[in-house]
Amino acid sequence: MSSTPSVSTPNSPSQAVFTQGPVLRHVLVMSSTSTIGLMSLFIVDLLNMYFLSLLGEPEIVAAVGFSSALLFLLFSMCIGIQIAMGALVARAEGSLNRDLAGRYCTNVWIFSTSIVFVLAIIIWFSLPALLHLLGARDQVLAYALSYSHIMLPSIILVAISMCGGAALRAIGDARRSMFCTLAGGGVNAVLDPIFIFGFGWGIEGAAVASVLARFTVLAMTLHALFSHHHLPKKTSLAFFIKDLPNIAKVALPAMLTNLMTPLGGAFVLTLVAVYGADAVAAYAVLARIIPVAFAGIFSLSGAIGPIVGQNAGALHFDRVTEALIKSAWVIAAYVLVVWLLLYLLAPVIIHVFSIQGAGVLVFEIYTSYLVGFFFFAGLLFIANAAFNNLQRAHWAMGFNFCRTFLGTIPLAYLLSQEFGLKGLMFGDVSGAILFGCVGFVLALALVARLKKQVRVQSA
Repeated sequence: MSSTPSVSTPNSPSQAVFTQGPVLRHVLVMSSTSTIGLMSLFIVDLLNMYFLSLLGEPEIVAAVGFSSALLFLLFSMCIGIQIAMGALVARAEGSLNRDLAGRYCTNVWIFSTSIVFVLAIIIWFSLPALLHLLGARDQVLAYALSYSHIMLPSIILVAISMCGGAALRAIGDARRSMFCTLAGGGVNAVLDPIFIFGFGWGIEGAAVASVLARFTVLAMTLHALFSHHHLPKKTSLAFFIKDLPNIAKVALPAMLTNLMTPLGGAFVLTLVAVYGADAVAAYAVLARIIPVAFAGIFSLSGAIGPIVGQNAGALHFDRVTEALIKSAWVIAAYVLVVWLLLYLLAPVIIHVFSIQGAGVLVFEIYTSYLVGFFFFAGLLFIANAAFNNLQRAHWAMGFNFCRTFLGTIPLAYLLSQEFGLKGLMFGDVSGAILFGCVGFVLALALVARLKKQVRVQSA
């Protein structure tokens, strides 16, 4: 991505919001607002799983687990493109070029919808084979197909909404981005029990409620961007072609970066399936609890992106270093609190979700031993955010590739062969230790080098 010139336009801000004021305050405000929005969606997702568990069929819960593992591949692609939106808009905003930021907003939207639409069509026609490959069989497969056929088309809404939310955060409006997400979560929470139990639609009702929630998020996001900020700008084929290399330079590596996590998760799910529907159902519930419990870390990794991007655009690299280090301290404190809470609440969760058999072991192992490993995953999230906003998106891709294919997949397989389900779960999280630490140190070194380059050029 070429550097953005410091050109002020009539629509430009006088000063980018994250280039002034206490860095820790920006980190906490951005991460807290993002956490509230994300947590609302994750809690609703967890409630959705709880409502489905009340139907008394473990096959339904397992089916959602299989379907979600597959759909998360597309969701991860959306996250990757969202990263490009945030990085490009934030750097343009940091160099006080609002017109360029608006043009990037429009052109990333075009790029996003085109990519996701093509991939969604390919997956649509491959659904039975892909779900079977993951381990879905018989009635579980039938339920997973029904759920996926409703959810898959709405991925276009997710792509547009996520990119729009990233644009709002990139210009410093985390509050409206949060409200958009909260509105979607509220709609989903209200409609879930009505459709699942009131109308008797079961798993299909849960899917329909989620789709309507996505329409709500999209409508509010577009309203915020167009009515309040007038951010998206008109574009043309010539401008799109001109911006495409900058978009692709961040988006493509970021998409591949985020694809590594669901690929590793899908592989682990196939290993879990060996232990039966109870284990898969427990793993599916755990996959809903983790985002709720660690919403703060997920949001923090996305929240510091605009802070890094704006300050890099303004050449304030001291503030970039401060943002990375203070984010790491926040993650450490957060993980300790969550670890204690999950350990104490594990028996309650097992009872509420009617987890049985091998599923009980899944929960006990995770809440007793594995929660702390998330600190290292958090370090890698921070490093990736820095790489994506400092024109090194391919570094983030490399680290996530190594974590998945040199860490998660081989360790999960080898340890499962030696120690069974317990070894499988330890292998699933162990890869984060090495690559999280090395990635974070390398991110700090990169910022130090960029700072030195600026000092030499200005001397």
